[in-house]
Amino acid sequence: MQTRRSFLKQAAWFGAGVAFAPRLFAYSTQAQSGQPAQPAAPAPDRLQQFRTAGATTPIQVTKLRDTLFLLQGVGGNMVAQTGPDGKVLIDSSAATAASRLKDTLRQLAPHPMKLLINTHWHFDHTDGNAALHDDMGAFIMAQENTRNRLATAQEIAFFHLKLQPSPTSALPQQTFIDKEKIFINNDELDLVNMPDAHTDTDIYIHFAGGNVLHCGDVFFNGVYPFIDASTGGTINGMIRGADACLAVADDKTKIVPGHGPLGDKDALQKYRDMLAAIATKVEKLKSSGQSLDQVIAAKPTSDFDAAWGKGSLKPDQFVELVYSTL
Repeated sequence: MQTRRSFLKQAAWFGAGVAFAPRLFAYSTQAQSGQPAQPAAPAPDRLQQFRTAGATTPIQVTKLRDTLFLLQGVGGNMVAQTGPDGKVLIDSSAATAASRLKDTLRQLAPHPMKLLINTHWHFDHTDGNAALHDDMGAFIMAQENTRNRLATAQEIAFFHLKLQPSPTSALPQQTFIDKEKIFINNDELDLVNMPDAHTDTDIYIHFAGGNVLHCGDVFFNGVYPFIDASTGGTINGMIRGADACLAVADDKTKIVPGHGPLGDKDALQKYRDMLAAIATKVEKLKSSGQSLDQVIAAKPTSDFDAAWGKGSLKPDQFVELVYSTL
């Protein structure tokens, strides 16, 4: 018999905004549908569903600065930089969105594609890597664990999802461990690893001159975040990652979450405080010897559910993720 938690995990694949199916991780451009959860598809179909959505989902463009743009379609939020050195893109959406993404980038500026940076390994941020490399000549960079995970079979255990290795042309061609600095298009890009956060592959990208910060999936704006414990994610790493992002932001920084609407330092601070408060409550209950079911029954997220519990990842699921990674 399927447990309630197992049912919630399966249902989360078919909500709007928190996991990895076509409408999941599309929170930034799609409102909650209000439709009942549908039966879960077999695991191998989920990547295909994401790609099917990528072929038809429009890309919304928001100008952040004169040469910096937020791109939102299927998958994680992207940021494009234009300039004489060539275009830079943060994350790559779905492989099937590549032609639409190419057209969108062409409309922003005539410069050729130069550099693609992945915030982490999850396919809703990297599935378009091969297409952008092969068709547009993008040179790909990421934290070294991103290449390692893309190059080998992976499992996202929380969703019972198994993924095959990515093709060679999808793999980052240059990697780093802790941090990297790039000077391009008259700006300084600081790439900094946030260990054991959403995964063990996460980085933020700070456009120092443009004062734009892409936090990747360490920041979900407006909903409880997914933490991928099976590939090194932890709640305390998420909190430390949020702190690292806050440390380089000021009141004028435009902060791009992995999923959700464009944010600012105040939004990121509220998110960080929510994570810390829930982690403290769950840790106290777990340390006292309470089981996962007992901790869920205690509703440690109740003070935050009205503001953060409207995504597909429900409060009980988030408690399970926090509990399992403490």
